Amino acid sequence: MDISSSIDGFSEHLASERRLSPQTVRAYASDLRQLADFATGRDVERVDGVTLDLLRDWLWDASEAGSSKATLARRTATAKAWSAWLLRTGRVDSDVAARLRSPKTGRTLPRVVGRGPFDDLLAGLEDRAASGEPNALRDLAVVELLYASALRVSELCGLDRDDLDLDRLTVRVTGKGDKERVVPFGVPAQSAIVDYLTSARPQLVARAAANDRGPTPGAALFLGARGGRLGPRSVYTLVARLLDAVPGGGPAGPHALRHTAATHLLDGGADLRAVQELLGHASLATTQIYTHVSVERIKESYRNAHPRA
Repeated sequence: MDISSSIDGFSEHLASERRLSPQTVRAYASDLRQLADFATGRDVERVDGVTLDLLRDWLWDASEAGSSKATLARRTATAKAWSAWLLRTGRVDSDVAARLRSPKTGRTLPRVVGRGPFDDLLAGLEDRAASGEPNALRDLAVVELLYASALRVSELCGLDRDDLDLDRLTVRVTGKGDKERVVPFGVPAQSAIVDYLTSARPQLVARAAANDRGPTPGAALFLGARGGRLGPRSVYTLVARLLDAVPGGGPAGPHALRHTAATHLLDGGADLRAVQELLGHASLATTQIYTHVSVERIKESYRNAHPRA
């Protein structure tokens, strides 16, 4: 079997058997396509021609090109999973990636927006939404819910109207590995969502109906400008634009709002286990990164305020 053909089969395995998210499947496939291109440059077209040395050379080449340790670690994990699947399905006679090792990644603290700047950000969105413009109403509801429930952008974009319980202030989300969880949101998010559902969504649906070639809204909760389900890229653009005006460095995508929500919860005294459940983390160790953020924020306040810091 040639390498390119194996990528399709492996991607199907990831989606149907391991039930990974579409984003994760695309990331695995992208890594393997780059491996296939690299192997072709070494005159290797078939899976049984891939060796441990070739995989090591592929990682070394990526490292020399400036890839981060996190990227190299992800590529290593991709190669190991793919190689193990090839052996398990009888496409090769040995798992050539079994002894492949990735560099240890240095975990960096996630970006967190302070309470004051975040309140200012929301106030700006509220001012825009007061105009009644559909996209402005939707944007406020999107940011309120992202922050209130600490959602991943894929979870937010995958929401249907029936996933909301506006009376109980909860939303049912489907996270990684198709795992469902029910998470709460607050009154400000409820108010923004009600305004969006009442005033903005019907106008966006009407736009879709007026455009015969446009996407159909279906059951999607949040709709894009053309009336179809709101996509992750649109949410990323929205949040990045908002965070560009907020002091501080680090990534400016929707995940920063998830980091911010988790850290604000811990700063407010929330139990770490409760935050783990809210975020949908399989491991408590993943959630503990936010305790480090909280400690760093305390240290920064101490250094700025204490006369003998």
